[in-house]
Amino acid sequence: MECEPEELQFLGVLGIYRFSAEILGGQHRPLFARIAAAFVLPLSALFLLHIAISHALFTHIDSDDTALDASSPGTDTQRRLLSRLASDWLALLLFKSAYLLALLLLSLLSVAASVFSVASVYSAKRDALTFPRVLSVVPRVWRRLAATFLAAFALLFAYHAVAVLVFVALLVAADNGSSLAGLVAFLVAVAYIVGLVYLSVVWHLASVVSVLEDFKGFAAMRKSKDLIKGKLVTAGVIFFTLNLVFAVVELGFRAWVVKGSGGARGFAWPPHARRAVLCRHVRARHPDRRLPRLQELPP
Repeated sequence: MECEPEELQFLGVLGIYRFSAEILGGQHRPLFARIAAAFVLPLSALFLLHIAISHALFTHIDSDDTALDASSPGTDTQRRLLSRLASDWLALLLFKSAYLLALLLLSLLSVAASVFSVASVYSAKRDALTFPRVLSVVPRVWRRLAATFLAAFALLFAYHAVAVLVFVALLVAADNGSSLAGLVAFLVAVAYIVGLVYLSVVWHLASVVSVLEDFKGFAAMRKSKDLIKGKLVTAGVIFFTLNLVFAVVELGFRAWVVKGSGGARGFAWPPHARRAVLCRHVRARHPDRRLPRLQELPP
């Protein structure tokens, strides 16, 4: 590394990204590749699979709900559709519960492995850093990570509950003819977003603290709040850019894979790509046959 560990605190957003890339592409690249294959890749696949399955379940529920609206009351068809809707919602609830549990488990494992590995790169034992050693650390820190997650979850739940109460009060004030309700609602919405970003940044840094130090729960959150002083803008920008990439991947997956350009059947190849694949397949089976050019083929 070109920078001493003590000098890393003065890095900006671009410097942090540059050093992150250097760590991943340095001498420990095989280690981070194994961590990505063991934890990050399954986590990503689980998230994308959750989107696809949730879309299929919601589509099935919406279809049954439409059929239920068109059915006559008190008929066998209505009772059958009601039973199927209950089964669909139960399946969705069970799937969401299993997804959240698996997501929590893989998230804790990936955070513990990646944070310990990056910290070890800057320690005196970086030459002895191996994948089995990383795995041996995970069981020792997962309880602290779980306690920090529960504390952050409770804090975010209370934050959202207060925000809902405030917005409901503003709606009531607007219905009563208050002229300032709209302006106050806008200011409260901006403050809500800023506060949500701040709590999320503190939570993520608290997870790092829980791995590297003997802090957990709200103690880790307080330690994280102290560490982030003076770097809130940098942390906020990194948090925003990473979540922007996350949102782009999710929207792209929904548009091109889950729904597809031709309906809800999945990914649809562009017409010229489909014609090219068809011509290549026919030429492989019948090499002496003259094939029309792509421009001569119908779409």
